[in-house]
Amino acid sequence: MTTNAQDDARTEKPIAKGDLPNTLPRPEGELDELERIWSPPRGFHIVSAVNNIYVGVWYVGASVLFFVLAGILALLMRAQLAMPESRLIGHALYNQLFTMHGTLMMFLFAVPAVEAMGVYLLPSLQAARDLPFPRLSAYAFWAYFIGGLAFFCSLFFGLAPDGGWFMYPPLTSYTFSSGINADFWLLGIGFIEISAIAGAIEIIVGVLKTRAPGQSLDKLPVYSWAMLIFALMIVFAFPAIIVATVLLELERAFHWPFFLAEKGGDPLLWQHLFWFFGHPEVYIIFLPAAGMVSMIVPAMAQTPLVAYRLVVLAIIGTGFLSFGLWVHHMFTTGLPALSVSFFSAASMAVSVPSGIQVFAWIATFASGTLQWKTPSYFVLGFLFIFTMGGLTGVMVAMAPFDWQAHDTYFIVAHFHYVLIGGMVFPLFAAFYYWAPTTSHTPLSERLGKIAFWLMFIGVNITFFTMHLTGLMGMPRRTYTYIAAMGWGPLNMISTVGAFMIASGVLVFLIDLAKNFRPFRAKAANPWNAGTLEWLPTGEYQTRSIPIITSREPLWDQPNLARDVQEGRYYLPGAPTKTRETIITSPIDARPQYLLRMPGPTWSTVLAALFTAAFFFGLTIQIYIPAFACGALAIACVIWWIWDTDPGPDVPPVDIGGGITLPAYVTGPVSHSWWAMIVLILVAATAFACLLFSYFFLWTVNPQLWPSQPASFPHLRWPAISAALYLLSSAAVFAAGRLLARVPNRSAAPAVLALIAAILLIPLPVVIEALAQQSAGLSPSTTSYGAITYTLVAWQGFFAAVLMLMGLYTIARSLAGRLSAERRVTFDNTGLFWHYGVTQGLVTLAIVHLFPRILG
Repeated sequence: MTTNAQDDARTEKPIAKGDLPNTLPRPEGELDELERIWSPPRGFHIVSAVNNIYVGVWYVGASVLFFVLAGILALLMRAQLAMPESRLIGHALYNQLFTMHGTLMMFLFAVPAVEAMGVYLLPSLQAARDLPFPRLSAYAFWAYFIGGLAFFCSLFFGLAPDGGWFMYPPLTSYTFSSGINADFWLLGIGFIEISAIAGAIEIIVGVLKTRAPGQSLDKLPVYSWAMLIFALMIVFAFPAIIVATVLLELERAFHWPFFLAEKGGDPLLWQHLFWFFGHPEVYIIFLPAAGMVSMIVPAMAQTPLVAYRLVVLAIIGTGFLSFGLWVHHMFTTGLPALSVSFFSAASMAVSVPSGIQVFAWIATFASGTLQWKTPSYFVLGFLFIFTMGGLTGVMVAMAPFDWQAHDTYFIVAHFHYVLIGGMVFPLFAAFYYWAPTTSHTPLSERLGKIAFWLMFIGVNITFFTMHLTGLMGMPRRTYTYIAAMGWGPLNMISTVGAFMIASGVLVFLIDLAKNFRPFRAKAANPWNAGTLEWLPTGEYQTRSIPIITSREPLWDQPNLARDVQEGRYYLPGAPTKTRETIITSPIDARPQYLLRMPGPTWSTVLAALFTAAFFFGLTIQIYIPAFACGALAIACVIWWIWDTDPGPDVPPVDIGGGITLPAYVTGPVSHSWWAMIVLILVAATAFACLLFSYFFLWTVNPQLWPSQPASFPHLRWPAISAALYLLSSAAVFAAGRLLARVPNRSAAPAVLALIAAILLIPLPVVIEALAQQSAGLSPSTTSYGAITYTLVAWQGFFAAVLMLMGLYTIARSLAGRLSAERRVTFDNTGLFWHYGVTQGLVTLAIVHLFPRILG
């Protein structure tokens, strides 16, 4: 059964407040069967688990590990700076330390930590059994963890990057950085960002499609809203840093001059791409933390959140405005005054939605009765420190002040107030607040408050003092200074404060070691919170999936926990004998179909391991083993996805209350269709960044763009390429039409059409490369040649991916897993194929028509 005819997925009666779909006693053994199906592997095989409960906890734990490692590097730097003219650490090691500290904190702690909390919390907050792609979550974690550890270990071999966490060229180009230190950053971070994007796709589809019936958008927890906007921001921001790292690595490896001024490049291109990612990243980090605070504050005040709709609008507004701020970091680069004025105004405007949330939290505290518990302390500390950081943020948003404070310790103080206040304190509040959801023993109140006061006092001692050293003129990224500058006493105070922060973190780690026992029966709801994560849970999350009629269902439906545990709501068992959850509509959360999910597998672990080995093999220039590992990674991915399209072999399922849902759908209702659309948005954003690079380099050196007809390849070549692209797309379209007839005919015609598309898709790329070569264009001579060949190579990469997807689809057909009804794999291949063809046509138009128009 498919839901291209959606009538099959309609409920037989509306979801009404107070409905109890299953009022009869549940069959004997039903709960035991549910627990058996969802039970994780035992012993060492636990690492193959894909349940969000396990993956989420591992994910959070790994991010805390990198936080501690980055903190140790910070302590070494503060020890070096405690006294003038110190010889504790030399300049070369110091450069590696501050590069690794910033990189670990931003790339391996901040974003992964909030993404990890989302993986762990979202299913329970939305009463889903799991996120829709559990193996993708597991792969994202293992790729991040394995890649992150390998990246950190470069420090012990003197190979750690030393160009700063921002890696500005030309200092990081091959001219001034000839070793492989920078390559570790470029390939390692590019790989880790791919992991973050994988997690973002999972979160977007999870928030929109796996919610409890009745949990419409106006009843969605604020945290779910925050994670949705967070993930969408990753989709539109992170491709920029991936493109930037690709361009710089191409310059380093093949001497293609994107950032070298003497060959028509421009170092400012890196800054535009990097900060288009880097400034939204501040809010990518902040919004999930703010979402956590919006969940914790009502529980601590025992009253609903004040101004829920305004808070949600503020989250959306922050996400939107944050993409207009990247030039905030480039005021001293000589930009036109009009541009500086616009971005200065935008930098101040973004404080408005943040202020709305702060006032909503304060009003909620004021309207309720505050519980003076450890989460409350960390939330109040967050409000103070983040507000201080916001005030200095408004200061540096004013260009004249920024010109004076830029690259001084004032900026270091500002962004640490924002990041520690805006993310670290809410995260610690979340640790203490949500630890009882997985541990039968809550964390210690006494140790928690000690940790808070040490961290709160330490942060203010460390970074408030840095405002003063910055105003006194101390530059960032300096490894020593002379006593005559007068910075010594203030630096000593900052160092003492840093060790106080470390003491607070150590107390927290002791608390974890003493009290945190994950994956056991959770503690009762210690805060009397009103949201769904406090329902009784097991490996399968909730015993039955409830009807949601408000934002605080545990407060408004007093018997909800008991009724859920007794299986009185939807899907109390496992009717298909597999792991399942309900897929709902994105707006009003009406049940659409039953998603059967795959179980544990080693394929995700091995795919992550071989992917990491591929990237790091390229870094250390052992190419044959690297490409062998890449091939093995692809094989493991195919292994993992092979059984994730189970097909329409199960009849419609009664989930309770007279609602019968199909167990297989295709088309726009399918969760996988939504995931493919999000992936296309990622690809389109990356392509847009490449086009931005093309036009930016043209504005810098337009004389390098050819203007004489003799300089261009003949138009017959792009015409032939465009025709081949269109033919390949038509072949895929024809394959889809032929596949629809499979119940009555053989699938061979559809397979033959797909084979034709596979043979056609690489030809335009080959023709384009030969055409540019015949015109005498070299990628290493000018920036025009470099960006033109990059666009061609980018399309070549997509052609290779499309060929692989087509071959995989054919393999499924040969295995009898492709038909008119069982066609999710083909539909996803077709969607991405048509996007790839569209991208190829746009590339041809830009490369061949734009220079001619100029001429």
